Parts: sequence; C-alpha cells; structure tokens
Amino acid sequence: MSHLIFLCIALWLVAPVQAGTSIAVLDFELRDLTLDPGIPKEIERTASIKKILVGELERAGYRMVNIDLKAQHQANAGFGYLFDHADVAAVLGKAVGAEYVLVGRLHKPSFLFAYLMGHLVRTRDGQVIGNYIVETKGGDKKLTLKAVESLTVKIDGQLDQRYTPPDPH
Repeated sequence: MSHLIFLCIALWLVAPVQAGTSIAVLDFELRDLTLDPGIPKEIERTASIKKILVGELERAGYRMVNIDLKAQHQANAGFGYLFDHADVAAVLGKAVGAEYVLVGRLHKPSFLFAYLMGHLVRTRDGQVIGNYIVETKGGDKKLTLKAVESLTVKIDGQLDQRYTPPDPH
C-alpha cells in the first residue's frame, strides 16, 4: 500500500513538469537587405535558428509542439505574412494544441550585423504578448547560438522564468 501512495505522490509531482507550457516555433524567415541577398550561408543560418531555439526551450522544460511545414506554408500568404498576422499564426498553433506560437525572422540590414526577431503569440486569443529583438554581429555559428540563447531568455522571462543559458566557454 505504501508503494502505491509513493507512486501516486511521485506522479502528482512529475505531472506538471511533463505538461509544461506548450510552444510551437515556426520556421524563421530571412529578410536579407544586403547587396548580396540570400546567399547559401545565410539561408543555412536562418534554417538553423528554429532547431537551436527548440532545443533551448526544451532544455528549459517547455513542451514543444510541431507545426507541419506544409501547414505553415499554406497559411503564409507571402513573405512576412505570419509575422504580421498574429491571428493566423494563432490558428496554426491552436490547431496543434500549442498555448503559444513563436513567429520569427532573421532581419539582415548589413553584412556586419543582423537582428533575430520574434513575436510570441498566445493562441487562445491571437494576441502578441512578446515582441523580441536580439542583435547579433557577424554570422558565425557561435554568435547565432548566443543570439538564440538571448532570445530564449526573453521568451522565458515572459512565461515561466526557468531558463538558464549555458555557461559561456
């Protein structure tokens, strides 16, 4: 009997951690305003942002929800549409059971720096509850990782406040 009580208590304590706040992260768009836009290196960097961000949010205990890329493309009426239409992004997130959806963009006005931008949308009402901008210098992988960690700090600061970025080495 005591084992059953222990098991019930253990499950009760673990359940909220497993449930976690649910977030869907859309693929980031690249808005490259440089004289040589859309080079493969920038396309690759932009594609890597979602994977890194999802990993950091999972590490913080968030429950990540996947939105099918095909559904994202169908909902996107053109470049920047989902970024500018939180209501449509919310419908995508709500359809897969996410409480929040993050719509992101890598905005590159110069070869010297770029901005990692994100809108955190609450799916139940389509409201943008967070508008984030993180500047990153250059384009190497380590700097992109640090920018994503900074973005994660901002997202988490608005939600559950439990993320601690890795120690810089």
